[in-house]
Amino acid sequence: MGIERFEDIEAWQLARELTRKVYTLTRKGQFARDFGLRGQIQDAAGSSMHNIAEGFDSESNHEFIRFLRYAKRSCTEVQSELYVALDQQYLIETEFQDVYDHAARTRAAIRGFIKYLLSYEPIEPK
Repeated sequence: MGIERFEDIEAWQLARELTRKVYTLTRKGQFARDFGLRGQIQDAAGSSMHNIAEGFDSESNHEFIRFLRYAKRSCTEVQSELYVALDQQYLIETEFQDVYDHAARTRAAIRGFIKYLLSYEPIEPK
């Protein structure tokens, strides 16, 4: 089965789950009251899924790949912000590790999708 909708993309599905996990974490305790960090990590997680969806409507693989790279970087941003939350004791180590690992899986899926799209990039004549 091919990809007909952005929802069919495994990386988008993983990014959606990452976003759900981040929103769940940020609803609790002191994390919920740190509006700056809460908003930043929520935005980064959402950006991972939104850039995949937005890139899906690109007119070319080259443009789609650009959006996928933004999505991949957003996963890394989530990981970095998790360290801030851990250092501020907004979450425990197991919560940190769960979301951190999910962000890594999402980033890896995006990277794999980029490699797949690059393999189908048309070769320009010289």
